[in-house]
Amino acid sequence: MAAPPYRFCGCASRPAERGFMCMDRGPENPAAGRPAPHRGAGSNPPNRFEPLRLERDEDWKPEEDPLPRTVFLKDRSQSIITFNDSPDVGFAAGINPYRGCEHGCIYCYARPTHEYLGFSAGLDFETKIMVKERAAELLRKELSSPKWRPQPLGMSGVTDCYQPVERKLKITRGCLEVLAEFRNPVNIVTKNSLVTRDIDLLSELAKNRAASVCISVTSLDPDLRGVLEPRTSPPTARLTAIRQLSGAGIPVGVLVAPVIPGLTDHEIPGILEAAAQAGASFAGWEMLRLPYSNQELFEHWLEQHFPEKKDKVLGRIRAVRGGKLNDSHFGSRMRGEGMFAEQMAQMFQVAARKAGLPGVGPVLSTAAFLTPTGAQLDLEL
Repeated sequence: MAAPPYRFCGCASRPAERGFMCMDRGPENPAAGRPAPHRGAGSNPPNRFEPLRLERDEDWKPEEDPLPRTVFLKDRSQSIITFNDSPDVGFAAGINPYRGCEHGCIYCYARPTHEYLGFSAGLDFETKIMVKERAAELLRKELSSPKWRPQPLGMSGVTDCYQPVERKLKITRGCLEVLAEFRNPVNIVTKNSLVTRDIDLLSELAKNRAASVCISVTSLDPDLRGVLEPRTSPPTARLTAIRQLSGAGIPVGVLVAPVIPGLTDHEIPGILEAAAQAGASFAGWEMLRLPYSNQELFEHWLEQHFPEKKDKVLGRIRAVRGGKLNDSHFGSRMRGEGMFAEQMAQMFQVAARKAGLPGVGPVLSTAAFLTPTGAQLDLEL
């Protein structure tokens, strides 16, 4: 019998709360310190919240280490809608069907959140994926509650809701089925062309001004994409997704994010032009953020893939972050500050205007929201 396309690890769903780690761990470092194929991070740096660290002995032969495998862990969360009061995010409520992301984007600002689970922000983040199997059930319950105030929900606020395993598990699709039934508006941000699978549901929502999609494009260079965000869809596939979504009448925009100073900033005009030609109707951008352990991971990534550009890139990042590698302040954290940040903002504005792309997406409506007949009764049985 053929092996299943995925499997769940048998350890606790929240290892940190039980005081131990998942025993099906990959190596702390891939063979000889080289990047693992199709992975973004090259190592598992220590968890800043864990008092114990693993160290290799003198006889360690890294070239004999197995390649890290992806393990899926059941997340037994009792709620699915999360709330935030950040002025930078653009939505107050969101859904994340997964924690951790197999896309492996080396820059992902969500990597440090895996440390709250007892994992590493490195390889663990892209190989230890928490799966919320009950997401659609929980969403139905929360939307049926008298306490729910209809409002747009963001999907992929932390990790991509269309990461590879979604093709098999269809948890995101299950959530969209519930949202379409309630006609609750949703905005999706993704780097995966798999979003086109759900055009039928998104089209139904769009008829009530209750859906929009942002396709995130960091670079049009397929080779750079292969090491920067290894398990995402290629740039051409993302542009095709924009074309298909637009053709189906779904408001779709492009998010140039993150812009990496000294590495991808020169691509802003090209990305906007290509997205506009594909049918995008709005655009946005965000500056690279490197919170906590992301800094070490990104520096190591530069050493592995672009050693000749390392000093320039890090220097430019510090130039837009007040001399540091990160700025966590609201307002400036998404755009940066200083001369280079202003130049990038102006470049985006000029290129977006030339491409005919406004910087603001559609305003979603809750006017069509309804609680399906019998929804609350079903929950009480």
